[in-house]
Amino acid sequence: MLKDDITEWMNDDGFTISTNKSFLDTALIHNFLYNDSYWVKGIAKELVEASIENSILCYGVYEGNPNESAAKQIGFARVVSDLVRFSWIGDVFILPEYRGQGLSKWLMSIVTEHPKLKGTNFQLATKDAHSLYAQYGFKPLGQIENRMSRPLDWQLVYEGYKLHK
Repeated sequence: MLKDDITEWMNDDGFTISTNKSFLDTALIHNFLYNDSYWVKGIAKELVEASIENSILCYGVYEGNPNESAAKQIGFARVVSDLVRFSWIGDVFILPEYRGQGLSKWLMSIVTEHPKLKGTNFQLATKDAHSLYAQYGFKPLGQIENRMSRPLDWQLVYEGYKLHK
């Protein structure tokens, strides 16, 4: 978490975006990722909690304002970054019943305009939202022949957290 960088944004429709991790509904986030995502279906709750804790910024999207009263979390995104050269956005979602209201676009505009993120090499992976992300400057990777990746090994991740898969 960035010190002194908890921020809230409100729109005219009664929705709020906040970077305050204490407002996050980790049960809701886990439920969506575990049951509805295509990228980490079946993930352990402990790993979702660790990914939130270890991410520099997390953005909760709420119906209502969590600063004023109980607000329902309806979306999420998290960012891993060194705040200079590299940023990764992942686990982006808006609950299905809230889609079509421009909330994904609003969330992406908030995330990509963060003063310490907007100049970084921002990356993500998506199977089906290319047109959304393209609106915020994301493009297919260039010079792919220069890039390398070490594959994710879920078994080793679970072992590292002393969990059973």
